[in-house]
Amino acid sequence: MEQVECVVVGAGVIGLAVARALAQAGREVLVLEAANAIGTGISARSSEVIHAGIYYPTHSLKARLCVQGKALLYDYCAQRGIGHQRCGKLIVATHTNQVAQLQILLAQAKANGVHDLVLLDRAQALALEPELQCVAALYSPSTGTVDSHGLMLALQADLESAGGLVVFNTTAAPVRMGPAGIELRTHDGTSLLARQVVNAAGLQAPAWAGKLAGLDPLHVPQAYFAKGNYFGLSGRVPFRHLIYPVPQPGGLGVHLTLDLAGQARFGPDVQWVDSADDLVVDAAQAGVFEAQVRQYWPGLPAGALVPAYAGIRPKISAPGQAACDFLIQGPAVHGVDGLVNLFGMESPGLTSSLAIAEHVQSLLRLAPGQLSPAARPGA
Repeated sequence: MEQVECVVVGAGVIGLAVARALAQAGREVLVLEAANAIGTGISARSSEVIHAGIYYPTHSLKARLCVQGKALLYDYCAQRGIGHQRCGKLIVATHTNQVAQLQILLAQAKANGVHDLVLLDRAQALALEPELQCVAALYSPSTGTVDSHGLMLALQADLESAGGLVVFNTTAAPVRMGPAGIELRTHDGTSLLARQVVNAAGLQAPAWAGKLAGLDPLHVPQAYFAKGNYFGLSGRVPFRHLIYPVPQPGGLGVHLTLDLAGQARFGPDVQWVDSADDLVVDAAQAGVFEAQVRQYWPGLPAGALVPAYAGIRPKISAPGQAACDFLIQGPAVHGVDGLVNLFGMESPGLTSSLAIAEHVQSLLRLAPGQLSPAARPGA
């Protein structure tokens, strides 16, 4: 049986960030990726927004890791020459009854350690964006965008420079745990014994964890899939900032983001689906998107929206329930030496990726065999 110190399952932005951190700490790291390239799943189908840390409950992992990750990400992009821009965003109230929501968001942001937000009246908002329709807006200067693929290429390069390896077209199911580590079996029948395993399988993380004999099923959440459709704009966009409506149930509403070339896209919406493979954008939804966008941009030309792409959020909360926090389970939670499961790694996962990597690394500093008997499975 082949042996390796650390295996990371999944080469999305979070898996690569974790693998990089472990390799740079001197560990032998093998990343196993089912696809033929890095970042072909969730990481390839996001808004590429660097979030400020505004929306998330105080003291949640999402709040803490987003704020930490934002600072780490801006620094890393600057150091490595990764395309990014700190363009800022406006969260807009289009009706007077939404102004109170902006004030709540402002207070939430401050509680999360985000102190640079500015509440603008209508005139101040229009001075920044003359085409905007609103009665007030919350300005977030530290929100930005990033070239997510360029980021992942840099993470992969750092990982490989530190001696790590990414293996593509390889699936590896967990088999069992033992005193020497966790046994994995690849699709071709190869058995691997890993002292440490990080489950960064994204949409498939719960299903992957559910296959590990000895892991209590109580520690494996139900997976739900929330599809988000995006539409592009055929034509020039008159905005320089990202434009967000006030949050809506299940998501942040159909917002306007700008890529590094200044092209606009709108989305995502929230559509609950049964399959993680449901990635077709329904062109018939253009009218629904137009109606929502015109609430803050009444000048949107008719018929200007064109289908772009869709992504799937890896939800671990059911439709109608409040969004769950990141669920990052180390040995102290589930009792399996050397295992970290990453569940529900939706937005702000991209922003938080470098901070998540540091957090996972801290969970794995507890060497195998150091768990108390009470923390072990079956104890």
